[in-house]
Amino acid sequence: MTHPQLGDTAPAIMLPGDADTTFDLGQAKGQKVIVYFYPKDDTPGCTKEAIGFTERAADFAAADAVVWGISKDPVAKHAKFRAKYELGIPLLSDADGDVCERYGVWVEKNMYGKTYMGIERATYLIDENGTIAQVWRKVKVPGHVDAVLEATQGL
Repeated sequence: MTHPQLGDTAPAIMLPGDADTTFDLGQAKGQKVIVYFYPKDDTPGCTKEAIGFTERAADFAAADAVVWGISKDPVAKHAKFRAKYELGIPLLSDADGDVCERYGVWVEKNMYGKTYMGIERATYLIDENGTIAQVWRKVKVPGHVDAVLEATQGL
């Protein structure tokens, strides 16, 4: 499976968010977009990551960047997750997995000896022109938000 590399044009994203809004990467030209893919709402790592991006949302905004979280969870589940933890970032629903496929994050995973398909935790920093400026694959949550912010500020 291929995934976008540094310098590639970011694959299109047009997905529903939980506030009856549609997020279209094509409409975000002129600002930086951080797209982070995560496995599942309301699980420990995903919750820490979402809270981390929320806590630094003002810093990302100051760097002329927006942050979008994407998983295959439905819009209604995203809304509950955002409300439960007062998350300040949009969560997009890729229910059919098309965007996950195009970004190469729908992968075979292994847990307790069982293999299954799931979303690999990954983050893409897309510059103002829609080009992939940085990629983090197989993300470990501790320290990740700070690393993404630093890279964003450096663009």
